[in-house]
Amino acid sequence: MIQLRRVGPDQFTEVLGTVLAIYTAAMHPPSDQLTGRMAIMRNHATYPDFVCLLAEVSEDREIVGFAYGFHGADGQWWHDVVRRGLRDHAGPEACEDWLGDALELAEIHVHPDYQGRGIGRRLIHTICAGRPERTAVLSTHDAPTAARHLYRDVGFVDLIPGFEFPGGYENYVIAGARLPLPAAPTG
Repeated sequence: MIQLRRVGPDQFTEVLGTVLAIYTAAMHPPSDQLTGRMAIMRNHATYPDFVCLLAEVSEDREIVGFAYGFHGADGQWWHDVVRRGLRDHAGPEACEDWLGDALELAEIHVHPDYQGRGIGRRLIHTICAGRPERTAVLSTHDAPTAARHLYRDVGFVDLIPGFEFPGGYENYVIAGARLPLPAAPTG
């Protein structure tokens, strides 16, 4: 059985090595990017209203997935880059509507051995539940992946397709959902 446990910034940084291993197993990034990714994750834990959930096997508390986010604000790299892109793509009103009061979901990953069991869906619904922000936003590969299907299924819509981050080479989609999310199916 998988249980979700909410942790704060200090607890998150204590398990950062495990979290990075799950990220690596799920995303297969180039190994030369891992040190930078760890620094980014550690820095994210200092952002306003940081929230993190760990998905753990209840018998031994082995971490098999995680999700974290924070309140988006000017001066945060992702927020600033996406704000410019959304303003250019959809105009200042849409930009303010989606990013003016947003929970930015920075990472949502489940170890491949545990994918397909509804853990990602539970992480998304639980991390968004009760948040005061008007919207939730995230970026994901602009491809027909399981993650992209999941985000659409829980209520995210494409805000900017074919988005390339500065210095990047892959296409992403910026997606957003109104909060609260539609109720998760029961049963």
